[in-house]
Amino acid sequence: MLEKKEKMLEKKADSEVERAKQFIKANNKRAAMQCLKKKKLYDVQIQQIRNFQLRVQDQMVLLEGAKATTDTVDALRTGAAAIKKMQQEMNIDDVDKTMGEIHDQVDDLRQIQEALSAPLGVADFDEDELEEELLALEDDDRVEEKLQEQILRPVTVSTSQPVDHARQPASPSSRLLAVSQETKEKEELDELIAEMAI
Repeated sequence: MLEKKEKMLEKKADSEVERAKQFIKANNKRAAMQCLKKKKLYDVQIQQIRNFQLRVQDQMVLLEGAKATTDTVDALRTGAAAIKKMQQEMNIDDVDKTMGEIHDQVDDLRQIQEALSAPLGVADFDEDELEEELLALEDDDRVEEKLQEQILRPVTVSTSQPVDHARQPASPSSRLLAVSQETKEKEELDELIAEMAI
C-alpha cells in the first residue's frame, strides 16, 4: 500500500515539474514557483513514506530475528530436557556393566578365533627340521653348480713347455664320469640318512 502511494506521489511531483516548465516558457514565473512548491511538498511526503517503509522493514527484520531466537531457545530447551531424561534412565554403573559385557564378548570371540586358526595335528611341522632340510637342498644345488662349471671349463695347454701326458688333466668325458659317480654316491648317502631319520 505504501509503495502504491509513493508511486502516485512521484507521478504528481513529475507532473508539477512539467507544468513549471510550461509556465516558464509562457513567462509566468509566479505559476511556475507554485508548481515547484507543490513538487517540494510531494517530495516531503515521498520521503516520509520511504521512512515508514524503512521502519516497517526494520520491524520485520527484528521480528524475524526474534522468531529465530525463540526457535533456537525452544530447541535448546527440548534438547536439554531430552538429555536430562536420558541421564535419568541410565547411570554410570549401567555403562560400566555394558562395557564390561562388551569386553567379555570380544575376549570370547578372540579365543574362538584363535582356537579355529590353530594348526591341526596333521599339519604340525617342526620348523627347525624344515630349515635344516632347506639348507641341505641349497648345499646340493651349490655342489652341482660347481661341478657343472668344472666340467664345462675349457682345457688350456701351453705350447711353450713340453706336454707331460701323465700330468695332463682328464678329458671332459672322464670328468663327467667322475662327477656322475660322485653324484650317485651322494644320492645313496642321502637315501641312507633319510632311512635312518625315519
